[in-house]
Amino acid sequence: MTKLILASASPRRIELLHRIGMDAEVRPVNADETIPEGISPDRAVEELSSRKAHAAAKELPDEAAEECVVIGADTVVSAEGMILGKPADEEDACRMLKMLSGAMNTVYTGVTLLYIRQKQIRKADTFSVRTDVYAYPLEEEEIQSYIRSGEPMDKAGAYGIQGIFGRYIEKIEGDYNNVVGLPTAEVYQHLKRMLP
Repeated sequence: MTKLILASASPRRIELLHRIGMDAEVRPVNADETIPEGISPDRAVEELSSRKAHAAAKELPDEAAEECVVIGADTVVSAEGMILGKPADEEDACRMLKMLSGAMNTVYTGVTLLYIRQKQIRKADTFSVRTDVYAYPLEEEEIQSYIRSGEPMDKAGAYGIQGIFGRYIEKIEGDYNNVVGLPTAEVYQHLKRMLP
């Protein structure tokens, strides 16, 4: 298969690709992650994933740019009509977790695939996947204990479904891997259609 370049340092995304038998070279980038005002969550993650993929493509060394696919991805949580990214601090994490308590939130992951050959982008594909997540009600002490664990601080919506927070998940509708950070089956299907 064509070499894959993952424009992310997320250990969760790397592991998800490994689980489906895909290895990627990790090339994290510093792309602008500002979400434009008034944009829908699905469009927001598509825009952010595109920024990351294009930033990584510009920084590729010559040998990688001969033939590869760059994968950019971004995940947000939407609750009560608001887009929730990573919490700024513990107080912000607490605010987010109270919003999620006993309610449904929606996780969107945007993915951009850039097929590069001979140092040129030959094909580009951007899409997003949605998963609805239902949480049981959380008591104040459960929220505080979860924040003390440190787990929510680097995750969109202040929770990780694959970690401690899994005990509070009532059910999900859609792709579990999407909630972790990368809809791997969808990525694989899009790659199959993209690659010659």
